[in-house]
Amino acid sequence: MRLRVFVSAIIGIASGIYCWFLLNHFHQGAGDFRWAIEAAQHLLARQNPYADSQQLYPLPAALFGLPFVKIPLSIAGGLFYGVSSALMAFGLTRHGYHRLLVFFAYPYWAGMLAAQWGPLLMASAFFPLLLPTTMVKPQTGIPIALTHLTRRGAIACVLALLITFAWMPDWLTLWLAQLGGYQHFYPLLIFPGPLLLLALFCYRDPDAALFLLTALLPQRWFYDTLILWLIPKTRKEILWTACLAWGAGLWRWYHILHTPTEVGRVAIVFTYLPMLAVILLRKFDRPENYQNEMIQ
Repeated sequence: MRLRVFVSAIIGIASGIYCWFLLNHFHQGAGDFRWAIEAAQHLLARQNPYADSQQLYPLPAALFGLPFVKIPLSIAGGLFYGVSSALMAFGLTRHGYHRLLVFFAYPYWAGMLAAQWGPLLMASAFFPLLLPTTMVKPQTGIPIALTHLTRRGAIACVLALLITFAWMPDWLTLWLAQLGGYQHFYPLLIFPGPLLLLALFCYRDPDAALFLLTALLPQRWFYDTLILWLIPKTRKEILWTACLAWGAGLWRWYHILHTPTEVGRVAIVFTYLPMLAVILLRKFDRPENYQNEMIQ
């Protein structure tokens, strides 16, 4: 346990400092996390967060922004991503230190450039009290909530919702009215997205449910796919899916992606199809061989 805490802390400190450096260097403020901070600031001032037409986050995001309202934005963004990364690392190491290889996946680094929610969403799959995070970004949180729901996690979500509705009873209506400006794609509906339905052959595998739910819901950028690294469990699975995911980063570096559809197609090729292969190959592998790989 002490070693897990130490390793997770080191990862959190290093990622937080580097995230702060990137945010500060590129003048990004707190990145995407600034919307949670601004929502919290509006609530404290008894103002409507949705008066800003660009505020696309549901009100539970403000609960996460409250501890950061007095901190300079770039530092707040770095702290948020660092703490999220530490929690993600602590959760992953519960099943072996080899799972820390997930940190080499491109979506994690794409999220760091914008202080995104991916690491905290992944951590919520391991710690029920963090499950309210799935309500902050429901388009990526719903697959985790439905596949990792526990009694304690459900209670935490209900309490978070009660707090937000007590603070601002009409926030849900105001938030829904904002969503017309959300640019997105549905992985399942973009060619070769229909191939992802092959995961139905493994319908008894809980990872197949997570995979298909993620493919059914709207997404915006590559960082939204980080939660798919809950699927690979062995060192081999994590390594080759993480390496292939960098194909999306290289493609994005050399080609300007003009539309969400283009982003979606690249994500399918370099992330979704490899994850589909993991699920299908696991079905045909001998259980004893797979267990041995997980132990190693």
